[in-house]
Amino acid sequence: MFNKSNILPIACDHGAFKMKEYLIGKLKKNGYQIKDMGTYNTDSLDYPDMIHPLAKAINDGKYKFGLIMCGSGNGAQITANKYANVRAGLCWSVEQAKLTRMHNNANICSIPGRFIEFPIAWDILQTFLNTDFEGGRHIRRVEKISELL
Repeated sequence: MFNKSNILPIACDHGAFKMKEYLIGKLKKNGYQIKDMGTYNTDSLDYPDMIHPLAKAINDGKYKFGLIMCGSGNGAQITANKYANVRAGLCWSVEQAKLTRMHNNANICSIPGRFIEFPIAWDILQTFLNTDFEGGRHIRRVEKISELL
């Protein structure tokens, strides 16, 4: 589970910029500390340029959890998962966010900026940040994810 005293890094491309701004506003209003890692406008750019720095910071242990977004959420998630210590889950629903944390111990939530309503994105993020890893039989499965890296 995420502790509000920790910093939550957030990164997105132009396709999710408006959602990022909405979620940052909600996070700040609810007492979260955030690190905005861009993008800072709707100008077109390549999502890996925004996602790699956040994923590397999670991989290196600088932050415990992160939030990434692009238009579909897929490109951001694929990019982040190139790092051995990153488990980014694409979350389209609250149930998916819950299971991503409980069963996969995901440390990055990837949200599609163009396909879900902003309030649903907020509910997804809250679920992701407030759900614990279940452990048990899932531990050995999670340990196998980075086995070949």
